[in-house]
Amino acid sequence: MELFLDEVTSKERVIDDMNRMNSFGGGDRLTGTQGQRDYCEWLKSEIRAMGIDVVSKQYTFDRWGAKDWSLTVDGSPVRVSSPFHYSGLTGEDGVTAKLCAVCNDPLDFLRARGKIAVCHIKNLSLISSKVAFNKRNSLPHDLEVEKSYRGPVSTSFVKTLLTFPFLRMSGMKGMICVWEDMSDAMVEGQCLNFILSYLGVPVLWVNETEGKKVFAAAKAGKSATLRLTGELEKDAVTESFHAVIEGTGGTDEAIIVNTHTDGCNFSEENGGVGMLALMRWFKAHPPKRNLVFAFVTGHFRLPVFRVGVMTSNQATGRWLKDNKELWNGEKYKAVAGCSVEHLGCTEWKDVDGVYQKTNDVDVELVYTGNKNMDAVYYEAVKGRERLRTMTLRGHNTMHFGEGQPLSKKGIPEIALVTAPDYLCSVDYTGGSHMDKFNADLMYEQLHTFVRCIEILDGMSRKEIGRSQPYSVGLGRLK
Repeated sequence: MELFLDEVTSKERVIDDMNRMNSFGGGDRLTGTQGQRDYCEWLKSEIRAMGIDVVSKQYTFDRWGAKDWSLTVDGSPVRVSSPFHYSGLTGEDGVTAKLCAVCNDPLDFLRARGKIAVCHIKNLSLISSKVAFNKRNSLPHDLEVEKSYRGPVSTSFVKTLLTFPFLRMSGMKGMICVWEDMSDAMVEGQCLNFILSYLGVPVLWVNETEGKKVFAAAKAGKSATLRLTGELEKDAVTESFHAVIEGTGGTDEAIIVNTHTDGCNFSEENGGVGMLALMRWFKAHPPKRNLVFAFVTGHFRLPVFRVGVMTSNQATGRWLKDNKELWNGEKYKAVAGCSVEHLGCTEWKDVDGVYQKTNDVDVELVYTGNKNMDAVYYEAVKGRERLRTMTLRGHNTMHFGEGQPLSKKGIPEIALVTAPDYLCSVDYTGGSHMDKFNADLMYEQLHTFVRCIEILDGMSRKEIGRSQPYSVGLGRLK
């Protein structure tokens, strides 16, 4: 494909920007951390260097941050895959108690009162993806949604959402969650689950190999010492900010381009890097409509920052609530949106129990707000050399990623939300999972978003249409 973006932003500059992002926080750029704040300061400085004003709003919240963790079972160390984020904390000596194997059931949790619970968290296999996904189209056409959407992210969300809020009431001293039917490499460093409120009980994740040792010790009536130290920072500061490239058409109509700035590796929050490239292009090639670029916080602390009670509500909802004039017609009227997340992801899967690269391009999951937006997206991807893409309609109140709040406000969106199994994994080697990054793919995806915005800019508001409501029932997978 013709790489017209080279005029203002080369692929090499995008790679440099990716490396700069990864330098902040050593991979930990979760909500309210110093790493996220440094990343945001750099993004704002790059935007101002283009001669574009930045408007920022600060928020404060009580931040939970893990510092160190360990697990000793019957006197022997056990490898911990990761802490359960936003769970609880111990002192430096940890907590020591007998192990108690429990089912993932609030009533069964009561058996672990005064003990350390051990709980199976097995990879999803019985819940049909038709409940959460409804496919519109794909290229290649034979791409299908997995029959049961498996992996650490979906499994942790489904299996902890309704039961783990009861941990505090159980009286247990701590919990060990054991990943099952997933390779040890896949589950390493997973920053999950981040959609729950603070649990008040320290919880650690261990892989299946280590988990077998823990369950055997529990069956034998052995004890363990669980240690999870960290900090509870009151009134931690974080921010959302936006910038506007004013159109040349003398209209109050606008296209919103949004992403989030908090995350844990190269893929989770590189939408900000991508939006810099888009802003450089449209600064040099002004559109007719106004472009509002929103960089929001709170994606990794949704219970605090989302608006409403639905678990699928995303952090952009708070930005929309606090900046109504930028989309509801008071100053600008948003006619469309583009959500930029998770760029340049290769596909890694378990194959015969070995976690490995299975494709240079992970399937791009893209929500399109209506049939017209779907047509715009497929027009924009023409000429792509690296393409495995699938468009979806929001389904049964579920719409993943930061395009969801736009859809809820009736703003039709094109929202990229590729979901590799490493999406929420911290790379403890310090590499931010850049071994899984495809720079050529990211560059093509940025061209796709430029084309989407340009095509939308040439369409009337009537031609764009309004966002369709969620579909209901059993969705289409192929």
